[in-house]
Parts: sequence; structure tokens; C-alpha cells
Amino acid sequence: MIRLNVSLIVEKDENRKPLKEAVVELIELSMREKGCIDYDLYGSLINNDRLLIYETWEDKASLKAHMESDHFKRLVPQIQELATMTIEEFDF
Repeated sequence: MIRLNVSLIVEKDENRKPLKEAVVELIELSMREKGCIDYDLYGSLINNDRLLIYETWEDKASLKAHMESDHFKRLVPQIQELATMTIEEFDF
């Protein structure tokens, strides 16, 4: 399995709502994909500007197909415009 922790830092307050909307759409569409085990959004209780997308994929092929999907290609650039993104990948 593969887990991605996608950290988002929202530097402008006005970006928070459109960012959450884009991420929720990404999650809803991604959860329907073959090989998606878990996909969710978490927020910090301390820092209002910090969010974390937590996703788990069955295997690399499933993750690759996800990254080639139309919704990924449309929504991820929007998310990157609204927040600073860093990604950690773990195989287990």
C-alpha cells in the first residue's frame, strides 16, 4: 500500500474556502477510483492555515491512474494556486 500525506499551508484567508471546496471535490471523485482505500482532509486545531490530505492507495498502479485522471489534472493545479503543497509518500 501507498500512503500520501499532502500538507497544505493556506497563506491567504480568502483562499481557505475555495481550497476546501476543490479538495472536497477531489476527495469525492477519488474515493470512487479503483485502488483508493482512504482519502480525507484534516485541519489543525492550532493553526488555521494548515490542512492535510491523507490518502491511501492499494498500489503504485492505482496511484498512477489517479494522477492521470481528468479530475486530478484539473483540481490539483487549482489547489496548488491556493496553498503551498508538500507531499510525503510512504510504502507499507
